[in-house]
Amino acid sequence: MTLALISASDAAYYTGRPVGTIWRWASEGRITSYGGRYNVRELPGKTIDEAGEVHLGDPPPMPQRAA
Repeated sequence: MTLALISASDAAYYTGRPVGTIWRWASEGRITSYGGRYNVRELPGKTIDEAGEVHLGDPPPMPQRAA
């Protein structure tokens, strides 16, 4: 898979969530940080319907913990 790296602020806009959420997802291991940039292909994009309502995608899953 090819990386498509974007900044935290661009990731926040793409997902419809605050930058802090992007940072938290990275610290939790839900998404990968590449020196403060994030692969857009790992992020749940928001959608906007005909009425202009924003719908957020499901957050990335938590990583599996070793037993």
